[in-house]
Amino acid sequence: MFKGRQFDQSVILLCVRWYLAYNLSLRDLEEMMAERGIAVDHTTIHRWTIRFAPLLLEHFNRRKRSVTGKWHVDETYIKVRGQWMYLYRAIDSVGDTVEFGFSELRDLPSAKRFFRKALARHGRPDRVVIDGSQTNQEAIISCDTTNRLQDRSRRRLKPIRIRKSKYLNNRIEQDHRRIKRRIRSMLGFKSPASAAIILNGIEMVHMMRKQQARFAFNPNPSLAEQFQILAA
Repeated sequence: MFKGRQFDQSVILLCVRWYLAYNLSLRDLEEMMAERGIAVDHTTIHRWTIRFAPLLLEHFNRRKRSVTGKWHVDETYIKVRGQWMYLYRAIDSVGDTVEFGFSELRDLPSAKRFFRKALARHGRPDRVVIDGSQTNQEAIISCDTTNRLQDRSRRRLKPIRIRKSKYLNNRIEQDHRRIKRRIRSMLGFKSPASAAIILNGIEMVHMMRKQQARFAFNPNPSLAEQFQILAA
């Protein structure tokens, strides 16, 4: 993963981890590394994040634990180049992250794309709680119907139960806050492409803090240890 890089792997991982995990700007990290005698430009740290965050997330997903059969689904607003865009998110009944997906639009195709991704990775839930969004309800019904029609196991699959309740969806509203808190110090994203990658990295760190991955011989690794394992 790090072959041919000018800087040592430990320096790259440290910068990527700190940027994704803590309320630090790229220039904050540039200054912090300079205090440690390492001259690295803030644009280089950004390039490292764009390059390595997707690879780390791919390795993380291979170790990710299964989720429960009750999902809470919602979307939150993300500002990119002065325009509001959307981050679709789902958590399960114990608060573990099910899936997430960045979208420039908040419409039926975007919601369907998100639900198809969640179903492909985690299988069918028994119940989905939404806040009353008609678009999300239509997306769930459509993806659920397609999923049942494509099933070749000859099982009699029950339709996914949909519960509309803003009160019951407070669980995911609270979970949004941890993501938004990290984004706030970034002062907005410059492009949808980089926003999607960095948001994926932030979500990965959020899942790491929830201990959502299996690591042999270490049931409760720190963030630093998890990054080292994934990069190995």
